[in-house]
Amino acid sequence: MVKGKRKVSAKEGEACAAEAQIDDAVVRAIDDFCSSLIAERNASEHTVRAYRTDLGDYGRWAYREGLDALQVSHRDLRRYLAQLDAARYSRKTINRRLSALRTFFRWLNVTGRADANPASALIGPKTDKSLPQVLRPREMVRLLSVHASCDARGRRREQSLTDMRDQAILEFLYACGARISETSGLLEQNIDFDEKQARLFGKGSKERIVPLHDLAIDSLRRYALVARPKLLDGKECPFFFVSTRGNQMKTDAMRKMFKATVREAGLDDSLSPHDMRHTFATDLLNGGADLRSVQEMLGHARLSTTQVYTHLSVERLKQVHDQAFPR
Repeated sequence: MVKGKRKVSAKEGEACAAEAQIDDAVVRAIDDFCSSLIAERNASEHTVRAYRTDLGDYGRWAYREGLDALQVSHRDLRRYLAQLDAARYSRKTINRRLSALRTFFRWLNVTGRADANPASALIGPKTDKSLPQVLRPREMVRLLSVHASCDARGRRREQSLTDMRDQAILEFLYACGARISETSGLLEQNIDFDEKQARLFGKGSKERIVPLHDLAIDSLRRYALVARPKLLDGKECPFFFVSTRGNQMKTDAMRKMFKATVREAGLDDSLSPHDMRHTFATDLLNGGADLRSVQEMLGHARLSTTQVYTHLSVERLKQVHDQAFPR
């Protein structure tokens, strides 16, 4: 017997195999559901992958429990959520799983694959409301200096082709509050240098026009005229931001670049590209922008989603109160 190896019993082997299994009917239902998300809602690749992962986990749980995942009871689902809680899953994760189940069972009802929606009456655990993470002005300066033509002290430096591209990406994220998926999917034709604006397509392909300031336009134009043609090296690509191989720069590559830039700038490693979006919204409100305008630029469907940024602008609210309140 090889040292360090333990012989697995037949019973344990069966348990391990069962843990990785899921009914074929459930797999087909999940596949069809994900296809409908793409066809009917124009859901992003990230969204579809998240639904598939969450529903696959649920399907495997139902298989282990000897249940038909498509015909469970309210009590069964409550037990599933209780087991997630016992396994110390975060409240945010549990609520996301519950949301996926609600949407999935609603689709099963509409398509006639299930008679009821046992998830509709379930209430997820309450989560603590946390404020978005934002970069302070001096942190933003350090971040935007990593790939710039000048360092944080204003000293000139030579930019490589990828420096120009990465600088353009960072300036773009901060200048218009774009999501990383919107940035990766940005087409060359959707940047209007003359009008200083970008056309973005958000969730559900909802279109919005966002203005760009001069510094961002300068960085984007330098990349477009100098770096992009050389990165393409004769290839054709409709996407504005391209990889070193001349293909669309994917979201994972952008996230990896952002993390490396954060580390080089000596900032908190927990910062993400989405925090540029949070900072964009917060800085706009602190600068006097109204909530409706910020909502439109972020592409939020509901004003309540944008209102979270008002909590980061307490000083601005105090000023408005002092100016408007008669006492």
